[in-house]
Amino acid sequence: MEEHIKSVLPYLNEKQRRIFLASCANSIGWGGVKRVCELTGCDKEAVARGKRELEASTPDDKSVRKKGGGRKKLEITYPELPNWIEKIVSDSTYGNPENPLVWTTQSLSKIKDTLLSNHHIYVSTVTIARLLRQLDYSLQANKKMLQVGEPHPDRNEQFEFINEMSKIFILDGQPVISIDTKKKENIGNFKNNGQEYRKTKDPREVLDHDFPINDLGKVSPYGVYVLNDNTAFVNLGTSHDTSEFAVESISRWWETVGKNTFPESKKLYINCDCGGSNGNRTRLWKYQLQQFANRAELEIYVSHFPPGTSKWNKVEHRLFCYISKNWAGKPLIDVETVVNLISNTTTKTGLSVVCKRDDNFYPLAQKVSDSDFDSINIHKISPFDNWNYIIFPC
Repeated sequence: MEEHIKSVLPYLNEKQRRIFLASCANSIGWGGVKRVCELTGCDKEAVARGKRELEASTPDDKSVRKKGGGRKKLEITYPELPNWIEKIVSDSTYGNPENPLVWTTQSLSKIKDTLLSNHHIYVSTVTIARLLRQLDYSLQANKKMLQVGEPHPDRNEQFEFINEMSKIFILDGQPVISIDTKKKENIGNFKNNGQEYRKTKDPREVLDHDFPINDLGKVSPYGVYVLNDNTAFVNLGTSHDTSEFAVESISRWWETVGKNTFPESKKLYINCDCGGSNGNRTRLWKYQLQQFANRAELEIYVSHFPPGTSKWNKVEHRLFCYISKNWAGKPLIDVETVVNLISNTTTKTGLSVVCKRDDNFYPLAQKVSDSDFDSINIHKISPFDNWNYIIFPC
């Protein structure tokens, strides 16, 4: 009997082993359970469960392990475990709306050590990786985000300033928006990078060149991403990307969505790049913001990202990248197509986008006189007053 049991046992799974040992115990008779356990080192309760399964009239052949058996997953034992992990990595990922700027990363081993230190619980790196995937985190490839040459000495301090200001505004229920202009797109039946599902050997035919068609022109999508609620507004301009166009885009967001979402708000916090139509040295940008502040009766707080750090702007990786994915492989044959593709951009985290067409003409080389510039009710915020300021309504 002993030789028979030991020769068969290695080829059985958990359920088969349990039932086989129970059958052997029955064949031995009185004291069979004890004898089988002595020969194999098996637990008595396992053999007893096998006997009960043998006596069942309808054996379950589908599962190896009895329902409810085995060690419970850690997130069942510790329901707060996913929240603990997300809190640890929230300062090191792009995913947390309360931390708009991220410039470090956490390894799985560091997360494991932090859980052990803070909550006295050991969690394997495999479990941490699984829970991170469930929280919609993933490994990211390298991305070109470092500027050429020496970074600005106040770069990190400005990141921290924006981060803290954003937290204060969000906790206070005041709107925080990230803005920028996506690259101009040619309108017409041109090739668009990416692929789409079509019938085999039936590719979409497009023009064999990318020269702009004057009659169709180009479009400039100006994005306004709201950190508070993961929503966005895109003003699709058909003219030039100027400071007047940039502020008009913010104004349209406020009139269309913003003032209804934040009816009690008296302040607005804007995060933007250091150059372009919303550059920190552009006089027209600040003058147009003054006009908007007067119309909306809002205190406009503005923070610019340091030079060479535009990729940290939330609108880039929370809006524009998803717009590009949504229209990948689809020619932008007309403006209405662009509006529909942008408006239908969504994500698993609940992003929703409103897109409006803007046919206004925005002339280039607009000048702001010294008297008009001096009329701007601006207050600079130290210590980085070139990047941070408030424009009060007059």
